[in-house]
Amino acid sequence: MIDNLLTGISLGFFLSFMIGPVFFILIETSITKGFRAAMSFDFGVILADIVFIAIAYFSSFRLINSIKDEPALYLFGGVIMITYGVISFLKLKKTSIEVIKLDSIRIKKDYFNLFVKGFLLNFINVGVLGFWLAIIITLGPEMEMEPNRMLFFFSCVILAYFITDVFKILLAKQLRKKLIPENILKIKKVSSILLIIFGLVIMSRGVFPKEEKLLENNFIFNHNKK
Repeated sequence: MIDNLLTGISLGFFLSFMIGPVFFILIETSITKGFRAAMSFDFGVILADIVFIAIAYFSSFRLINSIKDEPALYLFGGVIMITYGVISFLKLKKTSIEVIKLDSIRIKKDYFNLFVKGFLLNFINVGVLGFWLAIIITLGPEMEMEPNRMLFFFSCVILAYFITDVFKILLAKQLRKKLIPENILKIKKVSSILLIIFGLVIMSRGVFPKEEKLLENNFIFNHNKK
């Protein structure tokens, strides 16, 4: 159990700092909208991870293995992310500084939308499903696929992930006090551009699936060497 605890905490901490769309949008949300808004977004992200873990654990490994490598799913997820990024950027081009100043008044109504945004942003990235499947395939046999041990391990992962995100959100929030509305608008634009870039990266996994498979195999190989 101690080994599972330490491995779970290490993995959760590592996941929290993986560079991806979720990482940047979480920081941007904390800076521009505050702690509660960022937490709402993060809860949605974590729920998507829990759903992926459950799908990978309870479904046929052969079926999930074939689905996660389906290029069309990467293309679909990439297109959605790019579309969202483009729409967000175009809206921001029409946004005035006065509207940014009034953001704090509307935030209370946005918590649910931020939760859904976090869930969908994580869920459309099929690579996340592939990652959790790789974790189960790699570490599951060491825990003899015993439900209680698996539940304990993934609970440690999610909890460590969540706690690390809380600290990230708190640190990012400190910048909010030092930002003028003009800079907040710039951060939102950069966030939209990053979504477009990550959408292109996800699409590339559908166009060049062999590279994605090689990365996953390297992860499994490096773990088995330990």
